[in-house]
Amino acid sequence: MTEYDDQEFEGKSKTQLKNEMQDLQQLGLKLVGLGPAALAKIPLDGELSDAINLAKRIDRKKEGYRRQLQFIGKLMRTRDVEPIQQALDLLENKHQQATAQFHKLERLRDDIVEQGDSAINQAIELYPDLERQKLRQLSRQAQKEAQQNKPPKSSREIFQYLRQISEQ
Repeated sequence: MTEYDDQEFEGKSKTQLKNEMQDLQQLGLKLVGLGPAALAKIPLDGELSDAINLAKRIDRKKEGYRRQLQFIGKLMRTRDVEPIQQALDLLENKHQQATAQFHKLERLRDDIVEQGDSAINQAIELYPDLERQKLRQLSRQAQKEAQQNKPPKSSREIFQYLRQISEQ
């Protein structure tokens, strides 16, 4: 065994440090890309917030912008970035959840138009505030429009109604 093998590596390699710094710069880039309302939801201290706002002002002026992003990464090295990352993930996840909800309502609408009463019963189980008679009427109209190759006005109304009730 050599002396080199006996040493325990307590520190990180240069590559690991460099990758961590690049990750922090990418996190800073995401923060710079956020709008004011979304940025307000992220837990930032004053110095980091000022650096992000400055980067927004010098946005895309090549060298100055790049140096400002490096500075933001440097500031983030001395801070706990876990709460910042969690808040950013939560913001990104809200968009995915909204998209998933949108697709769920589209499928429910399509089922109501195609299957009629059985799908209406399932929809009422999911959303008890729905009016059965209104859904039946819109479903029949949507089926008639589909048979006559007319624009799907009633189908759109079903979707709007489902979305309105699901948001309550």
